Amino acid sequence: MHKLAAILKISRPENVIITFIAVIVGAIVSTGINILRLDVIWGTVSLAFACAAGNVINDIYDFEIDKINKPDRVLPSARLSVPGAKIIYAIELLFSIALSLTNGLFSLVFVLVVNILLYLYSADLKKRILFSNFTVALLTSSALIYGGQIAGNITGAIIPAVFAFLINFIREIIKDMEDTKGDSAKGVLTFPNKFGFVATKRIIYLVTFVLILATLYPFLFKIYNIEYFIVVMVLVNPVLIYFLKSLIDNDSPKNLKKLSFILKLNMLFGIIAIYLGI
Repeated sequence: MHKLAAILKISRPENVIITFIAVIVGAIVSTGINILRLDVIWGTVSLAFACAAGNVINDIYDFEIDKINKPDRVLPSARLSVPGAKIIYAIELLFSIALSLTNGLFSLVFVLVVNILLYLYSADLKKRILFSNFTVALLTSSALIYGGQIAGNITGAIIPAVFAFLINFIREIIKDMEDTKGDSAKGVLTFPNKFGFVATKRIIYLVTFVLILATLYPFLFKIYNIEYFIVVMVLVNPVLIYFLKSLIDNDSPKNLKKLSFILKLNMLFGIIAIYLGI
């Protein structure tokens, strides 16, 4: 049971669930139909396994850094060995690729590209300032595009994908701020490490402001209905404003970790808003 719990933990089920929901929402938003087809379900599970595999390989490459930044994670705490994690990664990767075959060539190529980028991110791209943040945000938002493609209407998933990209870009920078100590010790150069927290916060403020303005676009141009607007104005944007205020007041690692979770939670609020608004 302890090993199973460790496997689930290193795969980060909360991220997998968000990916799972994002693909489904991408499909539903693109078609306006709430009945899930079998091809959408298979595609969703395929990308969810890719997400899980990406989380595992990331922890394998971050093993030494996490000894400093996050010693309670599965590998530094010795709940699972690195060789064991590599086996889990291989299994999840194979499941991801095998399941993508059920939706044809495009799906296979898409999932292969996602898996390759996730591996490259862990092995190299995360060392490149802001490009690493961009890559993760792009991969996360691609789940919505993938759902739209399977459903037969990619354009219908573009707006939620843009929202997902922006909020994940912000969250990735917050995580860099949180991990500054360990990254510095291991020579990993991130934007906060090189330019400091003041400059980093300015980027976050700017992107968050753009995101808040962007959330108004679908309602003002009558793409989504009033239910979307209500959820955005009552939940999504107030959470973003709270996030900004909290970041201004407190940039300690403990608060940054909390803010990272808040942004992740707000993604779900955004998904709910879009789902209710179509």
